[in-house]
Amino acid sequence: MPSPSSDKAPWQRSEPEPPAAPREEPVWTGLIPAVTPAGSHDSGAPAAGAPAGREPSGPDARPMRGSGPALGHDEAGPEDGSADEDEQARWRAARRHEAVADEPRLPRVQQVFLAVLLPLVLLAAAVRAVATPLFLWAEYHRPGFPADPWGFGTEERTVLGSYGLDYVLNWAPAPYLADVRDDEGNRLFLPTEVAHMTDVKIVLQVALAAVVVLALVGLVSALYLRARAPGAASGALFFGSWLTVVLLVLLAVAALVAWQQFFTVFHSLFFADGSWTFRASDTLIRLYPAQFWTDAAIAVGALALLGALAVMAATWPTAFRRHRALDRVRRRQELRRRLAGR
Repeated sequence: MPSPSSDKAPWQRSEPEPPAAPREEPVWTGLIPAVTPAGSHDSGAPAAGAPAGREPSGPDARPMRGSGPALGHDEAGPEDGSADEDEQARWRAARRHEAVADEPRLPRVQQVFLAVLLPLVLLAAAVRAVATPLFLWAEYHRPGFPADPWGFGTEERTVLGSYGLDYVLNWAPAPYLADVRDDEGNRLFLPTEVAHMTDVKIVLQVALAAVVVLALVGLVSALYLRARAPGAASGALFFGSWLTVVLLVLLAVAALVAWQQFFTVFHSLFFADGSWTFRASDTLIRLYPAQFWTDAAIAVGALALLGALAVMAATWPTAFRRHRALDRVRRRQELRRRLAGR
């Protein structure tokens, strides 16, 4: 133990610090890993231009990991037992503060964004897959689908139902649907029905467009994470696939327990009260009865579940995928070393 008259603190080493080993890029295998991505600030090395063994000075200076009272020791604190419990507690608090300050903020936000975005993308893709003439034809022709009590046949339903489906997906104005007439020249869709389908058009197209924009942002985030922290994007998507499964289970339970209340609450979120209720003899109800919406909800849920299971299988954190991510990191580091040596 150094003598009390020594100008060094008891926990400082007298020998010079060994040179730091080259730092490898991390491989992120979890959703929120506590590592610093390659290229970010490395708190374990002295700042550029600062002499070894000294702390930076100035108003913006903060203790560096591996300097000051913790120089040369790990997270256990001073080793010679000279520090009391209060000093060790302050030392540990300073290390925790440094760890929080050094956490990679942007990659963590991008991981959470990808995990939350995946259920939205899968549900939007499933809705768009169901909103097709193929599903409409299959629904009208499947055994057990309720017939129209007021005389619409299967083929007539298929034609008129396609008008309504096309209207909510295209950019045509209201007369596209309002001018649909029967053989006697009577309009088949009331103004209130056309107004509701216009509301459906706006909600559906805005939602799909927003999901497409978010998906593009998510793609950029995934590419960034792939380059900066291998394994981070796949870990976020893996978590997002589980999040999708849990969300679908909760929605299925709510729909099975009280379908009518679930249907009412869903419409109340997007449409004004009274704008989406019609008589049983109105054309919209004759073309799209309650059984149609039940089958559509089942199809959307099944497609979203299949998508979530596919993403889960593709991103399952196996040893092979971790080794492959490590190989990518090593190849990239070797390439950088070769370029730096030219």
